[in-house]
Amino acid sequence: MATTAHRRYAEIMQDVEELINDHISQQKRGTHGRSKLKLLVPSVGVFFTPLRLEEAFNFQDHHRRISSRRFVPPSFNDIRLTLNSAQMMSLARSGPVQLMTFDGDVTLYDDGESLNDENPVIPRILRLLRQGICIGIVTAAGYTDAKRYYERLHGLLDAVANAFTDKEIDDPKVIILGGESNYLFEFDYHSEHFLRFVPRDVWLLDEMRRWEDKDIQSLLDVAEGALKECINRMQLSAEMIRKDRAVGIIPSPGPGRHKFTREQLEETVLVTQQILELSDPGRKVPFCAFNGQ
Repeated sequence: MATTAHRRYAEIMQDVEELINDHISQQKRGTHGRSKLKLLVPSVGVFFTPLRLEEAFNFQDHHRRISSRRFVPPSFNDIRLTLNSAQMMSLARSGPVQLMTFDGDVTLYDDGESLNDENPVIPRILRLLRQGICIGIVTAAGYTDAKRYYERLHGLLDAVANAFTDKEIDDPKVIILGGESNYLFEFDYHSEHFLRFVPRDVWLLDEMRRWEDKDIQSLLDVAEGALKECINRMQLSAEMIRKDRAVGIIPSPGPGRHKFTREQLEETVLVTQQILELSDPGRKVPFCAFNGQ
């Protein structure tokens, strides 16, 4: 039974892998709008590398025994880990890696926590830095000052600083891109908190330079109104937070404070996203609506 299931799952992965390879070939010719994958999944975007899905599935199946399960089908986590492995295998074998990026919450550390000194990812990241690979931490956390990012990433930043002091790493390249690509900091041993703010005019893409601040603020106004509507309709005990480039809600502080349920968060995100998509500023400025989980 397990052998048959493994063979069938592997065949499916091989078929999807071939669809992706065809899509990439069509991309190179500028005809990816007519690829088989695009016809099956109209929302599919651009692939920058092939994905070794069959090999990745074999690897994950060996560790997670997906094919040996009788009643539990392949889960979201099974698929996600297979895709992650396929991406890593492709990157590792397609040439020297120059940049590796990581999410913060629920990737490098638990949700709402910080990257402390004992985190097991730190020596692994240091090993990458010794190889000359640039490390990027891409997080939704939007802070305008280095201190707040240091509070969240102090274990890694302290370790990098010590490695630089001990001459283990000559030129550590570490960047923090926060607030959904709105704030950029880079490691600087001589700066306070080991981070130096990089002005937007240094790194913004040409497309991003065309976004006008009045449109950004209008977009946030619409989003704030949508969030207030959700608070009232679902009777949420919530507090609104408005920042320079973001707006959101958190549970109201005080006694009896309750976390939002996943369903409440999903409803809030979907309502807000739809209202933004139909708004005038939503057609001018790209945005991201997410539930923070």
